Amino acid sequence: MKNIEKCPYSKKCGGCTYQGVAYEKQLKEKQELVEKLIGTYCKVNPIVGMDNPYHYRNKVHAAFGITRRGEIISGVYREGTHDIVPVEICQIEDKKADEIIQDIKGMLRSFKIKTYDEDTGYGLLRHVMVRRGFKSGEIMVVLVLGSPIMPSKNNFVKALRKKHPEISTVIVNVNDKRTSMVLGDKESVIYGKGYISDTLCDCKFKISSKSFYQVNPVQTEVLYNKAIEFAELTGKERVLDAYCGIGTIGIIASKKAKEVIGVELNKAAVRDAITNAKINGINNIRFFADDAGEFMLKTSAKMLEDKNAGIDVVFMDPPRAGSEENFMSCVVKLAPKRVVYVSCNPETLARDLKYFKKNGYEAIKAVPVDMFPHTGHVECVVQLQKNTKK
Repeated sequence: MKNIEKCPYSKKCGGCTYQGVAYEKQLKEKQELVEKLIGTYCKVNPIVGMDNPYHYRNKVHAAFGITRRGEIISGVYREGTHDIVPVEICQIEDKKADEIIQDIKGMLRSFKIKTYDEDTGYGLLRHVMVRRGFKSGEIMVVLVLGSPIMPSKNNFVKALRKKHPEISTVIVNVNDKRTSMVLGDKESVIYGKGYISDTLCDCKFKISSKSFYQVNPVQTEVLYNKAIEFAELTGKERVLDAYCGIGTIGIIASKKAKEVIGVELNKAAVRDAITNAKINGINNIRFFADDAGEFMLKTSAKMLEDKNAGIDVVFMDPPRAGSEENFMSCVVKLAPKRVVYVSCNPETLARDLKYFKKNGYEAIKAVPVDMFPHTGHVECVVQLQKNTKK
């Protein structure tokens, strides 16, 4: 692999801590970090890197503003601030998404659309988010506005699609609050069906503007296939996909399991998960809108009356803060034979593996996956098994 070209925005943006570092060295340092943190618990297999670690992000977000000279700018926030660093082409973002954002910026004056000012609360366009289906090629554009009224919106969409006919849907999202959150609660579809579809591990998924869907599709397939492999499914298992989101891991696992139960607190995500199961013709999966920990406590109580109510494998994919002790205690009470832990933070993973070890689960093996090249982040999949030794 060649050394990485220096990004012109790296010193201002701060998003990619490994900018200018040879990719082989990035992988080596991430491997060493994971081994240092969790190597005492299990064998760490070699990290899985990318053949082409550029332009991998299929979800791109740009903040819009105006300089003191009156120049419209779009880009990313400088690390730790809300100062916009103008970015035209980012080395880790989808090229087509960047092109669309630049063309939107160029159209604003002719449509008399002003950018939003966070200090005064005046202006209209706050952000633009673009999501692209890696395999489907479908593109969603989300215009985040400070108010629900957009002048000449139909003509704006027509002009935008003339430049980019591959755009499948355009959504107006209204965020009229003084907040650091990008998306607001209210949305309206002004072109297309309001969502895009994509294929992951041979399963089709519906993706809405707020759906959690991994941003690196190439490495996501690596990550999820490794998670399914670590589950060691034979077709006889009852599987729990805790915090399942729109159902990705559970739906992929359902092909190799007897039954899958997905649990997710977000009701909108559960609706998407049910739709995704129908799209794929899967009938051995059920979804519940519930707290995963509470659900496991109910299930473990049922096991006292019915041994067939048990769970054989649990998939868990917590946020960067790691899992919570009450959640892990619920897993322990449920007593699955195997736990597959998908982590996006090796430091909190090490802490959680310590808890599982104290409570009868042994980490067998782990594999790091480089989901976010040029950044300091690294994902890991760990297989844990219930210790049967007395």
